[in-house]
Amino acid sequence: MIAQHKYYSRTQGILYTMQRAFALACLTLVSGAVFAASNEIQSISSTQQGTNVVVKVALKNPVTTPPIGFSITSPARIALDFADTANATGKGLQEIGLGDVRNVNVVQAGERSRLVFNMQKSLNYATTVEGNVVVVTIEGSGGPATPLTAAGLPVPQPVVSTAISPQALRDIDFRRGSNGEGRVVIDLPSNQIAVDVRQVGNRVEVDFLKASLPQVLRRRLDVADFGTPVDFITTQQQGDNVRMLIEPKGAWEHSAYQSDTQLVIEVKPIREEPNRLGMGTQNYRGEKLSLNFQNVDVRAVLQVIADFTSLNIITSDTVSGNLTLRLKDVPWDQALDIVMQAKGLDMRKNGTVLWIAPRDELLTKEKLELEQRAQIAELEPVRTETFQLNYQKAEAFKQVFGIDSGNRSILSKRGSAVVDPRTNQLFVTDIASKLDEVRALVQKTDIASRQVMIEARIVEATDTFSRNLGAKLSFGSRSGSYQLGGNQSAAGTGGALPTLGNSAVNLPAGAISGNAAGSVALTLFNSAATRFIGLELSALEADGKGKIISSPRVITADQLKALIEQGEELPYQQATSSGATSIAFKKANLKLEVTPQITPDGNVILDVDVTKDSVGRDTPVGLAIDTKHVRTQVLIENGGTVVIGGIFTQTDNDQIYKVPLIGDIPVVGNLFKTTGKERLKTELLIFLSPKILNDKVAIR
Repeated sequence: MIAQHKYYSRTQGILYTMQRAFALACLTLVSGAVFAASNEIQSISSTQQGTNVVVKVALKNPVTTPPIGFSITSPARIALDFADTANATGKGLQEIGLGDVRNVNVVQAGERSRLVFNMQKSLNYATTVEGNVVVVTIEGSGGPATPLTAAGLPVPQPVVSTAISPQALRDIDFRRGSNGEGRVVIDLPSNQIAVDVRQVGNRVEVDFLKASLPQVLRRRLDVADFGTPVDFITTQQQGDNVRMLIEPKGAWEHSAYQSDTQLVIEVKPIREEPNRLGMGTQNYRGEKLSLNFQNVDVRAVLQVIADFTSLNIITSDTVSGNLTLRLKDVPWDQALDIVMQAKGLDMRKNGTVLWIAPRDELLTKEKLELEQRAQIAELEPVRTETFQLNYQKAEAFKQVFGIDSGNRSILSKRGSAVVDPRTNQLFVTDIASKLDEVRALVQKTDIASRQVMIEARIVEATDTFSRNLGAKLSFGSRSGSYQLGGNQSAAGTGGALPTLGNSAVNLPAGAISGNAAGSVALTLFNSAATRFIGLELSALEADGKGKIISSPRVITADQLKALIEQGEELPYQQATSSGATSIAFKKANLKLEVTPQITPDGNVILDVDVTKDSVGRDTPVGLAIDTKHVRTQVLIENGGTVVIGGIFTQTDNDQIYKVPLIGDIPVVGNLFKTTGKERLKTELLIFLSPKILNDKVAIR
């Protein structure tokens, strides 16, 4: 059952016009009869004394309880609630125009009236009750407000006997919040201690009026190691008061709230977010307000928060008790959380309706609801539904339904499932709620898998260089009657170098790829000499580059392994257990094995296994196989390319052919030998390019 709040009539209609989420701040139309309130607001007058604006609210009868007030910073407002009071001024808006106070709205809702002061900026205030007059003092300087009498004089403070010592603070503690904020927790001797919290420059000053500080608490705390904006906390006695200085660093903001005898001053870091307007904590994002209650009913505090937020708050009948609360510039949702923690309450939200009750009461109610649902499930009739699968295999749901293991995590105790692989259908028997869960599961999983095309370019780049130097030395006679080393050819004419049929030393540079070596020939004696020696120097230099490209391409579904393989199988002999030999085959091929995974942001994760085998040299037992293998996992954007490499080999060969002994003679020995140098560089590079295919894309 939901009880109707006592402030609202069941027969009267109330129309609210809200300005910037401030409930009941503007005109309220109440139709019909006049409520039977015990008091009435008859007039509102205002004067200015220095920087203060003094507003006198005259009522018909003496005020028994002071009004409940709260303030907000954006927009700057002060609200005062007069319980069991009607509006007899005949006005809904009264201009003030003094200092930063513009006007005041008088709003009546049921048997309650509210005064809303609209200001240029947020200011402090104090209230004083003198018979049937309530004096509201609004401090225009921004400092703490001093309550004034109807005559404009400060309220006389009660004389305290000198024999009675001021009340001493019990404890001062510091804690770090979950979001990096620093919390100074002060344990007060009673909830009647007056506290003034204000920001002065780059620090926070807290004055505890008419209080004393034990010697053990007179100290300077270094709390910089906690990782909060607060560095130091200094507490000392100043006359009859206690002064606390909180020294933060960086960008910060502070708030203070009191729950009974515990005062908490919170200093929060300000983190600038470029994509958000405004700054604040992550947990509490409501509009800020200030509350100052002394021993007030907790239900009245909840009503003030409901009016401020325009939420519908339903309070359980078991919520009771009084609360002393002092909040300054805190989000309204944090204020509500503080009230519930102080009184052991909890809430459940449904749209714009908040149900607030003791925590144990809510848990008990939810437990009863769950038990009722379980009983209904035991008695609810079951029915059978058929699910036709289009893309998934029906056998894949055996594990989901626990057909083989007997673990029916999705189905109820009375449910059962049958899988038909031939028609790829599911037959499920269970209650209606479980069938809805199975239907949602099938709709989410029975979808076509996205296709990915992976193109790999396997490049084996080679770079070769070779250089050979050689010499051919011969001698003979022009007459041809004698030569060294074999037959001679016919003698030349015209004084040219004759062609020698056989050479004494023949170590020319070798030809590469069918190309003849370049040579230089000379005669050591002139043609008139009877005998001569011929010398022919030859050289060969070659430079070549090659590229072997393989481009396998494969298409596969998301998270499904694909394999493409091309090559040859080489036979070889192997011994059997009987001692005979048999022929076996070993593969020398190009293999690409890849498993794609499409990420939510449209990229592709590839598990790649690439093998490139080729036929190598001939060995006594058969042909060798040269193997190059790469296995890795990479993240690639859709349509992008990534290069996988690292297999790099370099081979250098130096060869010398010479005449024994003579070829070792310095300088002259170079005429009796040939030298060769060869360098081979090989590098394996793999280029991978995945592309996510649309459902309607045809692969050509």
